[in-house]
Amino acid sequence: MINLKIILGTTRDGRQGEKFANWVMDQLKENKNFSPELLDLRLYQLPYYEDVIPAMMLQKPYEPEIRSRWADKIAEGDAFLIITPEYNHGYPAVLKSALDAIYNEWNNKPVAFISYGGGANGSRAVEQLRQVVIELQMAPIRESLHIGIFTGQEVFTESGDMAIPSNNGKLSKLLDQLSWWAKALQVARAKS
Repeated sequence: MINLKIILGTTRDGRQGEKFANWVMDQLKENKNFSPELLDLRLYQLPYYEDVIPAMMLQKPYEPEIRSRWADKIAEGDAFLIITPEYNHGYPAVLKSALDAIYNEWNNKPVAFISYGGGANGSRAVEQLRQVVIELQMAPIRESLHIGIFTGQEVFTESGDMAIPSNNGKLSKLLDQLSWWAKALQVARAKS
């Protein structure tokens, strides 16, 4: 089983991301490839990165303690799925802090994205995140899901199901590709 960490990339009140995270977790109940865990950044209030040296040069034990707890969770992961809104053509600052807080624990692992927002459906946030995760030596997969939340069309039903059925198929395709990359990189990490 692939240890999949799903990162809810916003802490804002009234965030839509919880609906997306719940939908993903529900879809993963039937998927035998993944052992998923939701990481809510509200529970990991990481400070902005202010260390004198780059995160890649930090030595354990990390300070502050919240960074060590975050590093342990990320080290467990074989693959990541980041759920992010788009704010002002970018992604949330708390997500950047979470990515910047550590380095080695991210290396050589695949990452996928689900974004949501207005005119570009969150895609501009993902474009920027791809550059960040490459610098962390992660492998961003091609498949991603960008969902408009201000289109006038309901995204979720009252019971929390996806109201746009084609998104279930898109998520399945994304998860298939993430699984392939996670398995390939697990083998490569084991050999090195």
